[in-house]
This record gives sequence, C-alpha cells and structure tokens, in this order.
Amino acid sequence: MKHTLLALALLALPALGEAACYADYKAKQDSPLRLHYGVLQVSGQCTAQAAQAEATPRLAAAGWTLLTVLSVFDETGLEPRKADAGQYFLRF
Repeated sequence: MKHTLLALALLALPALGEAACYADYKAKQDSPLRLHYGVLQVSGQCTAQAAQAEATPRLAAAGWTLLTVLSVFDETGLEPRKADAGQYFLRF
C-alpha cells in the first residue's frame, strides 16, 4: 500500500510543475510614446525573472520595450486582469 501511494505521488509531481503560468506587465513604445498593460503566458519557470526573459524578445519583435513584470500567477488570476489588458490580453 505504501509503495502504491508513493508511486502515485511521484506520478503527480510532473503535473504540478506543468501548471499554467501567466504574467502581467507594462511595456512602452517611443516616438510617439505609447504605453500598454498586458498579460502573457509564461512557458518556463513561473517566476518574474523567467517571465521577463520570455516577455522581452516577444515584445521587442512587435516594437515594444518591456518596462516591468508586475506579477506572475496561475489561471485563477486571468479573469480579473482581462478587462484591464484589453487587446494585450494573451497577445504576446
């Protein structure tokens, strides 16, 4: 019985690491100055540093400069941020 529970626990560990991760951020463009708040999905570790590393090139490809990652969160934090992010909700 102990071995069965241990095996089930070990099988569940990868699933815990695969939880969806999201970050909200602020970005800008120059000439003329434009700012936006957005939400993006993070595919690596669920940390602000990992979110910054992923967001910087994604935003740069569209001409945006990342200003800051505000927070990282799971899917339960998506809905409260959706309206504020508007067109930048999961865009990058």
